[in-house]
Amino acid sequence: MKHDFLIGRATPRDSQGILDCLRQAFELYRQCYTDLAFADTVLTPETLQRRQSEMQILVAVDPANRVIGTVAFGVTDREGHVRGMAVLPDYQGCGVAAALLTRVEADLRELNCISVTLETTGLLTRAIHFYEKNGFSRTAEIFSFFGMELLGYRKDI
Repeated sequence: MKHDFLIGRATPRDSQGILDCLRQAFELYRQCYTDLAFADTVLTPETLQRRQSEMQILVAVDPANRVIGTVAFGVTDREGHVRGMAVLPDYQGCGVAAALLTRVEADLRELNCISVTLETTGLLTRAIHFYEKNGFSRTAEIFSFFGMELLGYRKDI
C-alpha cells in the first residue's frame, strides 16, 4: 500500500510523535530487551531532548502531520552514525525507512562524511535485512548495550 509522507528535520512540536513512534515500533520486541536497553531505545522526553542537542533528528510525517517514522544521526571525523530508526507498524514496508535513510545519507554527504555506521541487536532480523539490502556490511564490532549485544554495521557513502 502506498502512503504519502514527507521527510524533514524534527522540530520541538514533533517530540511526542517521535516518542510515540519509537515506542510503537519497538513494543513488539520489548520482552527481548533488558529494561534499561528498552528505555534507552524508546527514550523519554528528557533523553529525547538530549539526543536533539547531540544529533540531527529527522521525521517522516503523513498528510495530517503525524510522525510515522524517525531517525537520528550525528557526525564524528567524517563518519556519520545512525541511531533510533523507527517506523510505525502500519507504515513498515511502505518505503518510509528507505526514504529516511536516503535523506540521512544525503545530509551526511553534504557534511563531507565518507561513511556511516550503526548498531542493531541481532533480534531485529527485519532491520538487519533492510540495512544489508541498503548497502551496510557487518563489521567485526560487537557492543555492549545495557546487557545486550549490538552488532556493528558500516557503509561507505
